[in-house]
Amino acid sequence: MTTAGPQLRWLVLVVKVPAQPSKHRVAIWRELRKIGALSLSQGLWAVPDVPAFTEGIGRVLELTERAEGEAISLRADGRGPADAARLRALFTQARSEDWAEFLADCAKFEAEIAKEIRIGKFTLAELEEEEQSLERLRRWHRDLTARDVFGTPEAAQAGERLKVCAAACEDYAERVFAALHDGRGQGA
Repeated sequence: MTTAGPQLRWLVLVVKVPAQPSKHRVAIWRELRKIGALSLSQGLWAVPDVPAFTEGIGRVLELTERAEGEAISLRADGRGPADAARLRALFTQARSEDWAEFLADCAKFEAEIAKEIRIGKFTLAELEEEEQSLERLRRWHRDLTARDVFGTPEAAQAGERLKVCAAACEDYAERVFAALHDGRGQGA
């Protein structure tokens, strides 16, 4: 989903919660990070004002209320094109960093599969573990795609890399089942 144009509005959240217990602050911070909110300052966050963020913002407001804190949400568009461009650049940079982390995890996944093949560890238990890791990557990719409303350049590369991971896992699965059939593998 690409959202262009200087008329893009932002939802700015001002969140204040009691310092103790810290579990509330941590839960709110995690939710804001999960939805891809841009931290502008302590307790000040922004997201593009588009439907992709509605549910997550609702969870943040609910968590803030449960913590007996206060939240104010404001719609903003900046004083001019420079402000709008700066917010967009900051948000895009944050998404690029998310994609870089995702790509690094894809590389770790591929290296793990290669190691298992190299050492000949062809077990159903290991295959299940690798399939769970692949599913985690798929969920992460869906989440990142949903919040990458400006379509960073890394998004296409990440989609291709996920396909490579899926192919590597499929190849490993075939090797596991071949080894089990030949009696070289272990069922657990």
